[in-house]
Amino acid sequence: MRQLELLAPARDSQIGIAAIDCGADAVYIAGPQFGARQAAGNSIEDIRQLCSHAHRYGARIFVALNTILYDDELESAYNQMLQVQEAGADAIIIQDLAVLEMARNGYGSMKEQLRIPLHASTQCAIRTPEQAAFLESLGFSRLILERELSLDQIKAIRQAVTCELEFFVHGALCVCYSGQCYLSEQISGRSANRGACIQACRSRYDLIDSDGKVLVRDKALLSLKDYNLRNRLEELAKAGITSFKIEGRLKNISYVKNVVRDYSLALDTLVSSHPEEYERGSFGKAEGGFVPDTAKTFNRGYTELFLDGKRGRWASMDAAKSMGEEIGVIAEAGRDRIRIRPAGKGITLNNGDGFSFVRKDGSVAGFRGDVCEGNVIRTRNVQDAYAGARLYRNINAAFEKEIDRNPCIRLIDVKVSLECLNEEGTWTLKATAWSEDGRTAVVSHEAGEQTASNRERMLEMFRGQIGKTSGHYRMHVTEIRAEGNIPFMSASALNGIRRGIAERLDDMPCGRKGILQRDLRGRVSMDMSLQDTSYKNNISNRLSEGVYASCGAENPEPAYELAHRKDAELMRTRYCIRYELGMCPKHHGAKDGKKLFLLNNGRRFALGFDCRNCEMTVKEA
Repeated sequence: MRQLELLAPARDSQIGIAAIDCGADAVYIAGPQFGARQAAGNSIEDIRQLCSHAHRYGARIFVALNTILYDDELESAYNQMLQVQEAGADAIIIQDLAVLEMARNGYGSMKEQLRIPLHASTQCAIRTPEQAAFLESLGFSRLILERELSLDQIKAIRQAVTCELEFFVHGALCVCYSGQCYLSEQISGRSANRGACIQACRSRYDLIDSDGKVLVRDKALLSLKDYNLRNRLEELAKAGITSFKIEGRLKNISYVKNVVRDYSLALDTLVSSHPEEYERGSFGKAEGGFVPDTAKTFNRGYTELFLDGKRGRWASMDAAKSMGEEIGVIAEAGRDRIRIRPAGKGITLNNGDGFSFVRKDGSVAGFRGDVCEGNVIRTRNVQDAYAGARLYRNINAAFEKEIDRNPCIRLIDVKVSLECLNEEGTWTLKATAWSEDGRTAVVSHEAGEQTASNRERMLEMFRGQIGKTSGHYRMHVTEIRAEGNIPFMSASALNGIRRGIAERLDDMPCGRKGILQRDLRGRVSMDMSLQDTSYKNNISNRLSEGVYASCGAENPEPAYELAHRKDAELMRTRYCIRYELGMCPKHHGAKDGKKLFLLNNGRRFALGFDCRNCEMTVKEA
């Protein structure tokens, strides 16, 4: 039986708790420092609170410490790892191999070793069986794979390693191979590998050739659509993926609730279709609440990227932000009034909806609908709105309210057996309960001497009062053992038994499904020539340099953030602008013409085309 895990993002503990309640089997969140999203840090106490809630359901909490580290930060980083371990975290997600060395031997005066698993971040750019095998041999219990992989490539990695594999299934896509994008650092000095990415891939560029001719003007030429693999989970599971990861540690709570609920239902369907093969990675089931719809939440349009090993139209170059769902065409645009021609039946506009459209100059405009009546939107002056423009809704006010008003409830099933005992004329009702995660609780209640005058009615009362929800437990009375008479008991007494079962279960730790641990003391046994030890390995401190050297690497090159090589690739990506624009010599028969450049605010970047590997590169021109 293989466990499948839905892994949700959390900007803070409140969002993490909501994700668990909506059906996530695990949550990843950053600690106070060293997460790859600087704006998403959390205190150790918040992580402790989140762990406590998650562990009620056997769900797990992974803490992202996935920036590269400098020498003067190693002590602080290790101290933070020890703190999140003590707070109850189940794994730490890392990029910097210095953490492996500290995990084995401690650091400085801190000799305590880490006891929890380490996951290799997607920032490690894991996209070949050789890279995967190398990292597994160092002791990682899980590898978070590159997003741009095909199913066949995932299968090849699965055959090369035995550890858990994690793969992104929903959310924003970096255009560059993860962990090897240096465009932000080159432009602004803010490194993506230090959690400070300026998202240069969402900026607007002109595309020019070597003669200075503008081929495309003012487009987000490096911006990709968002990932959506909801309908591909079964294929990913068969390919060897254990954990299905949702991107979004900067997203708001309604986004996380909506996407988690949608994917949790899809994963439930997959598991129920293959009960002998798969089970969910945690206990309890999310019920009730809203009906999820990922079309109604933030997205740049959706793509399955390279999953089938084929190229497609992946760009969102007209709008790097969320346009939302298309609702119609502007039929009339006035000073404070817009009338639309709906795209289809059933489209209802709500006061407070957010809208967007593309101006005639190609830029995106957005506005709020203050009052919506039928097909008319009354709003403040919206400049450049015109008849014929396609109108999109990127905030559905009614849907947002529905998510907020109708939260999911997550319950653990508990089977209860009741036994009626009579000793010397005194009745006792003994309740034995078994939770779905394997805990057992026994509660006995002395019921006095009174015998029920209506046996069937009393039995029904036993089932009705004890077989209710208490806290996060849903009780099911599966058996009542009673011969002849039974005790009379009040509803309050039966409710007390139910609450007593919940309290006893709470006093015991929830059952935990398997967590794979690796021996961090091992050393790589493969030929180090399989590893590229250039600046792309992001070696930024003496300990990570030592790890590579101990594996056989000669003169490991320092990270781009330290060396700033003038000839460095700032990006390498499977995405190709020439293909996207129908200019590819290989796929479209176009002539391999002049050199191409991206231009933004006076900065010029040269595009390179590695047609053999079907990849594009970006360098400073």
